[in-house]
Amino acid sequence: MADLDKDLQSIQQARHMVEAAYAAHRIWATATQEQVDRVCQAMADAAYQASERLGRMASEETGYGVPEHKKLKNEFASRHVWESIKHIKTVGVVRHDPQTSVYEIAWPMGVVAALTPSTNPTSTTMNKILISVKARNGVVVAPHPAAVNCCVETAALMAQAAVAAGAPEGLVQCMSHISLQGTNELMSHRRTAVILATGGSPMVRAAHSQGKPAYGVGPGNVPVYVDRSADLERAARYIVASKSFDYSVICATEQAVIADRPIAARLQQLMENEGAYFMTEAQTQAMRTTLFHPDGSINTATVGKSPQVLAGLAGISIPSHARILVAKLRKIGREEPLSREKLTTVLGWYEVDGWEQGCDRCIEMILFGGRGHSVILHTGDDKIAMAFGLEKPVFRIGVNTMGTLGTIGLTTKVMPSLTLGSGGIGGAITGDNITVYHLFNIKRMAYETTPPPEAAMRPSSVPSGPVNAPSANEIEKIVADVVNEILRNS
Repeated sequence: MADLDKDLQSIQQARHMVEAAYAAHRIWATATQEQVDRVCQAMADAAYQASERLGRMASEETGYGVPEHKKLKNEFASRHVWESIKHIKTVGVVRHDPQTSVYEIAWPMGVVAALTPSTNPTSTTMNKILISVKARNGVVVAPHPAAVNCCVETAALMAQAAVAAGAPEGLVQCMSHISLQGTNELMSHRRTAVILATGGSPMVRAAHSQGKPAYGVGPGNVPVYVDRSADLERAARYIVASKSFDYSVICATEQAVIADRPIAARLQQLMENEGAYFMTEAQTQAMRTTLFHPDGSINTATVGKSPQVLAGLAGISIPSHARILVAKLRKIGREEPLSREKLTTVLGWYEVDGWEQGCDRCIEMILFGGRGHSVILHTGDDKIAMAFGLEKPVFRIGVNTMGTLGTIGLTTKVMPSLTLGSGGIGGAITGDNITVYHLFNIKRMAYETTPPPEAAMRPSSVPSGPVNAPSANEIEKIVADVVNEILRNS
């Protein structure tokens, strides 16, 4: 009965919050651009000021990652995301082309169901609330069960700031009673207009099965190719820093180095200088069975953990200064568990002869578990960079940057976001970094610029009744002929 009560509570809360968010959205849909921007600015400021506290809450509640790094992600998801969208028009006429006489008018979607993960809970909540409200939608956040408290706190302080700045009560909501049934109720509710799903594959599949517009993300089995032309010192520093950032819980974190053989030994040495520990074969085998279950699923106890914690779980000894663990591998696929996405501080290592082999190896990894997501490369040759960009079945190609921070738009100029689409090849509706543009529709008002063809203006010459309709006797003869033909062939 206790489980049933929890499920019923969750369902009822979802219904109540969607209805409240919808009622608030109806009011908010009439807001001016000035009102919208004032409210979003207030929310962004409130979230930014609480970045450290919320980062600490997220780490303590989930047991994942590094509080200082979560603070940085919160700062990114509040101030950096807001700066990227603050000047985007989302009210009234957003574009007008005088040459075509077409006016484009923004139109909000309604209520956004925002599903957030345990790996980046507070930062994803901030991101989704900001882009939803900027587009004049209501939003209901459904946190991962392991990150409820920090998400509720994040949404509450942003909602309070929004109302103080002039938003209607109820526009921003966050569920606190979490169950599968409640989340499904949120997604399927008649007032829910669009779903933003960031999390594991089962949850994303559920979002896509609702018969509603849904933006989902795919897994990110991200390879990083290091070419012989690369700045090796920078590559080593970036790879180790990126893989160790928040203990590797961002889906765009590098999962395996593909090293060009002429520079492989030097790159290894430089990475060791940065804190990478290259495991022995015996240690690698122990890590295989520690990180993954026999069916290939990840051991959640290893997610977002330091190398020292992982070593303790695996029963191996590593240096106290190690920032990441590196496993030298030969295969990619089901027979090699460590070639999968690893949301923790373990990095694969492969060696190849030349960028063409590197290109092929990267594609192997992407097709095994990262279709449509991202690839990183370090090279001094722009032709190689363009070859990777043209050939890889992914929608983010980071060049000479950190996977974690480059793909989300902190160290590059791609649109800042913590929800990274994987496109059709990855089972998603878009390969974009999801932002405010994806949460409002465009109406188009068009004036006539070309007179209609004269033929379209003339009355139709087709008679209203049947033409040359057969008589009753003719119909009887046709039927008789068909029956006789069937009898002859039976």
